[in-house]
Amino acid sequence: MRWGIGFGLGLLLFVGVSSQFRSEATLPTLTPLPQDPYIQAYFNQNQAAVYTDPYRQITRHGDDLEQVVVEAIALAQVSIDIAVHEFALPGIAHALAAKQAAGIPVRVIVENTYSTPMAKRGNPAAIAQLDEHHQDKASDQFDFIDANQDGVLSEAELRDRDALTILAGASIPLLDDTADGSKGSGLMHHKFMVVDGRTVLTGSTNWTLSCIHGDFNDPDSRGNANSMLVIDSQPLAQRFQQEFDLMWGDGPGGAPNSRFGLQKPHRPSALVSPPGSVLEVQFSPTSKTKPWPESVNGLIAKTLGQATQSVHLALFVFSEQAISDQLRPVAHRGVRIKTLIDPGFAYRSYSEGLDMLGLTLPDHNCKRDSSVPWANPVTTVGVPGLPPGDKLHHKFAVLDQTTVLVGSQNWSQAANTTNDENLLVIRNATVAAHFEREFQRLYDGAALGMTPQLQGAIARQQEKCGL
Repeated sequence: MRWGIGFGLGLLLFVGVSSQFRSEATLPTLTPLPQDPYIQAYFNQNQAAVYTDPYRQITRHGDDLEQVVVEAIALAQVSIDIAVHEFALPGIAHALAAKQAAGIPVRVIVENTYSTPMAKRGNPAAIAQLDEHHQDKASDQFDFIDANQDGVLSEAELRDRDALTILAGASIPLLDDTADGSKGSGLMHHKFMVVDGRTVLTGSTNWTLSCIHGDFNDPDSRGNANSMLVIDSQPLAQRFQQEFDLMWGDGPGGAPNSRFGLQKPHRPSALVSPPGSVLEVQFSPTSKTKPWPESVNGLIAKTLGQATQSVHLALFVFSEQAISDQLRPVAHRGVRIKTLIDPGFAYRSYSEGLDMLGLTLPDHNCKRDSSVPWANPVTTVGVPGLPPGDKLHHKFAVLDQTTVLVGSQNWSQAANTTNDENLLVIRNATVAAHFEREFQRLYDGAALGMTPQLQGAIARQQEKCGL
């Protein structure tokens, strides 16, 4: 039903299920699931593990994703190559510095927005000039580095806690996505590391406090909900190495032959097969001149179309209309679909979550976009209950409890056609069980259907647009 035609009556068909976030202190610790020997899955809010945040000294449920990275670094014997959107964790930086000092070469690529050490951007006056989002991030990082809380970042504090200062001090080469002579790609949004040309760490996790442990100044924060995979597969590592090498080119000081974004050639999906699994890997962006089915979002849609029993989605953002259009007939043939989207994006005008609910909202200019509400909507769409300040940063789907789609790629057109991104399709029931448990953890506390938040968004747009 389209908004504005019988709108109020149509909305009464949706019954919301809401619950407040349950304190982790009251949750039982679950029995850990078995891990596949070649593909291990970790989650920073995993209810089957407990660890102590090394910076805030908070003991909480979750896998220590920073320690997962550090342990992989410790095993390196030949090389370490990293492409991560944002890198601000000193524990990882010190581990890399030690490897570089031991003669094992380390190379790092980051997004240009986050490539400047705090010493060059961390004065309060400069922070005050940022937009609200980046101001909050910079202030939180400033306070984290400022160990004695005197409002001044000393050289010792920077060498101890500013990740980029630590890398520079260790002479670890670093470049960003301006190295191709541009002002930067859409986003260098990868979150991967390749160790010794054999082991790949990847997933949805940026290497920051807010994506792993929690916001430094908010003791209730537990970090944006994220996953990380550790995969032992030389053929897969070769694919990620090729992606890294395209972006690296000759590296800092070399020929300006780095390639980011659409300057890279089209890379079709490729199959690799670690023992017990079938993996399909593909990298974005894909030019709009290519057929959409050849893109990463096309691969997502094709894989979703293969589901026969269930589709469970946990997504930071879902705004790609073409995926929704190909998911709709999956629901029509009786496949059970459950969807969770981050509360910050779930009810925006471009959210495909609204399409799935059979709704459409005008944008901030009171214009309707090209959304296509489902004629047979599902009510199992909503937002998870999260600790204050945290986000649903996942980008995964579980199909039939046997197949996982996961990577850095948000389900958006920008990710598909502009950003540097990656996606894995993993056909392995043992791995899928970990993502299914994470989905159910989030779904158990979710607000579904016609939530109070959605009702508020509708009321605000009705008033604003005079409807």
